Amino acid sequence: MPSTPLSDHVEALLATEGPLPIVAAGDPVLRRPAQPLDGQLSDTLLARLIEAMRVTMHAAPGVGLAAPQIGLPLRLAVIEDAAGVPEEVRAVRGRVPQPFRVLINPSYDGVGARRVAFYEGCLSVPGYQAVVARHERVQLRALDEQGRAVDEEFTGWPARIVQHETDHLNGTLYLDRAELRSLSSTQDRASLERWAQPTPELAAKELGFTLQGSD
Repeated sequence: MPSTPLSDHVEALLATEGPLPIVAAGDPVLRRPAQPLDGQLSDTLLARLIEAMRVTMHAAPGVGLAAPQIGLPLRLAVIEDAAGVPEEVRAVRGRVPQPFRVLINPSYDGVGARRVAFYEGCLSVPGYQAVVARHERVQLRALDEQGRAVDEEFTGWPARIVQHETDHLNGTLYLDRAELRSLSSTQDRASLERWAQPTPELAAKELGFTLQGSD
């Protein structure tokens, strides 16, 4: 039997108003490389999908959302970060405000050898966080919602968001890259507060793992 066109899946997904359901770890869609977005959706339908993803990301709340997280195997992601964190955290993590952006068919390359490790979470793995070492700087290549080429360097926390969301499109979850001894609950207030420092150095000492990162 012929498979259902992707556009029909999107139409069905958008039939209900409000935030879309977020797919949780264990769903195969999160473990398969997504297909490039190349004309499968009309401009109008794509715009509706992007807006629904924006609403869903804000409601979660999160700073990024990839199409596989709403069950669509498409190389499409949205990002936005108000960076409402204490100044000490902002300075150490390089967390600066990031406007709403659409990334179509994104890919990235690390710039330089330096990697930095911080706690990271995921909307598809609710209730947990873990330390992940990532490139401090990346070169992103993508298209925006108008089909214009994006070739831009991201640094600090915006670079982490780009890597996290692009990984989703390759079937990779942040836990695949995480230091598993750092895994901790975000639902337990004591645990959340214990590891709320700007860097995970105390967590590494107390939980017995080595921070990965190099110049």
